[in-house]
Amino acid sequence: MRRHMDSKDSILIIDFGSQVTQLIARRLREAGVYTEIMPCTGDPESITAAAPRGIILSGGPNSVAMADTPRAPQAVFEMGVPVLGICYGQQTMCQQLGGRVEPGTSREFGRAELEVVEACTLFDGLWPVGATRTVWMSHGDHVAALPPGFRTVATSSGAPYAAVADDDRRYYGVQFHPEVVHSEDGAALLSRFALDVCGCSGSWSMTAYRARAVEAIRAKVGDGKVICGLSGGVDSSVAAVLIHEAIGDQLTCVFVDHGLLRAGEAEEVVALFGGHYNIPLIHRDASAMFLGQLTGVSDPEQKRKIIGASFIEVFDEEANRIEGAAFLAQGTLYPDVIESISAAGGDAVTIKSHHNVGGLPEKMKLQLVEPLRELFKDEVRELGRELGLPESLVGRHPFPGPGLAIRVPGEITPEKLDILRAADAVYLDAIRQAGLYD
Repeated sequence: MRRHMDSKDSILIIDFGSQVTQLIARRLREAGVYTEIMPCTGDPESITAAAPRGIILSGGPNSVAMADTPRAPQAVFEMGVPVLGICYGQQTMCQQLGGRVEPGTSREFGRAELEVVEACTLFDGLWPVGATRTVWMSHGDHVAALPPGFRTVATSSGAPYAAVADDDRRYYGVQFHPEVVHSEDGAALLSRFALDVCGCSGSWSMTAYRARAVEAIRAKVGDGKVICGLSGGVDSSVAAVLIHEAIGDQLTCVFVDHGLLRAGEAEEVVALFGGHYNIPLIHRDASAMFLGQLTGVSDPEQKRKIIGASFIEVFDEEANRIEGAAFLAQGTLYPDVIESISAAGGDAVTIKSHHNVGGLPEKMKLQLVEPLRELFKDEVRELGRELGLPESLVGRHPFPGPGLAIRVPGEITPEKLDILRAADAVYLDAIRQAGLYD
């Protein structure tokens, strides 16, 4: 999928490996600003080509005081756009522009009281001189000398350069993390940077995304046929309805019932997509096959592998019945894209085997259609509401691909699954009635 928003109305985040980098993007998108994340090892030409209105340098776990740690690509400071450095981002910006960073004698971690000592464009209308705010710190190193053109605009007991500014170049740095909820007015500060300092329009919305995504799907697919693996979860459901809106009956959904779903789930999927939306739907009840393959298996990881391999086998079988299919739709989300590449530029560490259809495109020689790959999960839910999907589906709790299998200790049997389904239904009904589900 091509980019859906005007690159000149966006903010680019350079990621140095912080665990909360995605929060920066989410805070800005909540303010109506389209935001992308790029690893600090990314191609400088890609940064220039993105043509953002502003750049944010994220925090990170490394020490700027060490020579072999990541630095911001020089292109960041050659584009003439505003730059906001956060924590590690502030430190590397200051050092690269002629300042000095030193290791601290102790780490400052947790809440800190910040005092605004001078006015600056970033604080206008938000933090007056003399104001104090509670912010969240997490650093060991600290800026010891400012680069030419910078001045101190806020301090804390552990960070004399808690916030710094060069208004002429529109460069700003904060030692704290405005993206976390513990920082008072943090989201408002990020919004001010994007909307007022950088001049973004704030027009990012699911309505706009929907229109552009439909256009992009049509442009990519043309008159080709698309297959979508439908699980009944939020991601595949939203992707299917969005693609169907774009290309109609050129889309065929394949729903493989592996016998490991919750009570009534398979019937709901068939009724909603095959009935209500009239999307061409192949429903394959393969529960007997899956349970047969799982007989005698107790190891959780082995269960995952069997379910994954069996799913691909059944899906491949059904998909091959669709003549002329050239595309495979997947509900890939933006965090999947981000996490596939670490901040160091290599592959991310695999925590456990994944249970999506990742092995299918190569096996089936199909091109991917991933209309949700620019969205976070909360945005996918919002898009689902925009598309008119029922709240019972859009607000559904996450449910893994292997289904109830991973909640059955030891060997999986039909009797155990029946007990678990009944218990799960009682539990879900109870928390819904108590108003605790949403």
